[in-house]
Amino acid sequence: MLTRLDTKSLDFPSRLEALRKKLSPDGNVVSERSAKLTLSLFGEPLSPQQVVERICTEVREGGTQAVLKYARALDNPGMEAHGFRVPLETMAQAHRLAAAEFLNAVRAIRSNIQRFQSAILHKDVQVSDGFGQILKQRYTPLSRIGICVPGGAAAYPSTVLMTAVPAQVAGVKQIAIMAPPTPFGAYNTEVLATCYELGIQEVYAVGGAQGIASLAYGIPEIPAVDMIVGPGNLFVALAKKLVYGTVAIDSIAGPSEVVVIADGSTKPTNAASDLIAQAEHSPGSSIVLSANGEMLDRIDREVQVQLQTLERAELARSSLIEFGASIRCGSDQEVIDLCDRLAPEHLQISVDEPDRYSDRIRNAGAIFKGHYSPVALGDYAAGPSHVLPTGGTARWASGLSANHFLRSYSEVEFTLDGLRAIEPHVSQLADKEGLTAHRQSVKVRLI
Repeated sequence: MLTRLDTKSLDFPSRLEALRKKLSPDGNVVSERSAKLTLSLFGEPLSPQQVVERICTEVREGGTQAVLKYARALDNPGMEAHGFRVPLETMAQAHRLAAAEFLNAVRAIRSNIQRFQSAILHKDVQVSDGFGQILKQRYTPLSRIGICVPGGAAAYPSTVLMTAVPAQVAGVKQIAIMAPPTPFGAYNTEVLATCYELGIQEVYAVGGAQGIASLAYGIPEIPAVDMIVGPGNLFVALAKKLVYGTVAIDSIAGPSEVVVIADGSTKPTNAASDLIAQAEHSPGSSIVLSANGEMLDRIDREVQVQLQTLERAELARSSLIEFGASIRCGSDQEVIDLCDRLAPEHLQISVDEPDRYSDRIRNAGAIFKGHYSPVALGDYAAGPSHVLPTGGTARWASGLSANHFLRSYSEVEFTLDGLRAIEPHVSQLADKEGLTAHRQSVKVRLI
């Protein structure tokens, strides 16, 4: 089932690189349906990057009419501008219709997220030398943000929780949800009920690149935001990349991924279920690393057994075949080194003593340790956001948190004595750089 690779084989580096590139958001690979839509819309076979550039440019220049054009062509032929915003009463009705057990889960998860995000929230800092200088680092929340909530093949109330609650903890007052006008998106009972439960009043039934452009540039029906966060398909990711600079973004995310570390203590049933869970995103990358070849064989057999009883088995199977791998490493250190090289979105350390690995691994979006901490806990309920770096970007990027919704700035305050003490140092550098007016702006205060 899983492609078997061995770090000792001569072609391992090239095969690993090929596997990594398959799911990168490079804008070159699209479904047959997307290719046909592109041809129908534009009359030529444009790349996803070119499609996104055209849509965003038209929305920036044409506003509402451009958004309507693409909303009708791609999502809802009957869409009108007054239908962009979901009425508050519709959200309230969804809240009334939602099952009590679901709303109880939403409240419990919100509490978990609030507790964790509040604990890690940046606080103002003041530093003083006691001789005339006071330096402060201050944090203030963004005023208005937009959140992308996918809604093509499944509904994601969890994304509302994992993005909006951290923003609320940071103190963001205006939150606009953007979701496609589908039964899984802006018309979904559970998505709307979750928004209403969290006190979010703005939900817009616009998807894709046109939705991102609306949030970035603003149209009369959808005021512009300061930051756009949340997952989406390739076109959403490329649109976020394009509008970055006009607004802030969280990341340019690709398809979901997991790396499972296994050793002799691993329970094959657990490891197999973690690989399949990621694969059912379809596409989703599922890789298992181990220095124990027999364990890799057992996990592969268990994957095949579990696929026989799952609802999304065919989607998961095709994803495992195309994007999965079982990699035999020469040692535990090689497992660690390879994991750091892959820098996975999710790292599942499915062993008895997970610290033996986690203490030595630097690069991962989120780490799940031991036999009782499946990735699904992070996806739905634990507290850290499930919006995480993908495609190896965990080498330098971090998962979304309340701190992403804060902007920082410094405050500098000197007394006369403090200014007099630091003036020689300022003058030295100003003279060397030839910026004599800088030097004079300090000296004039000492006359």
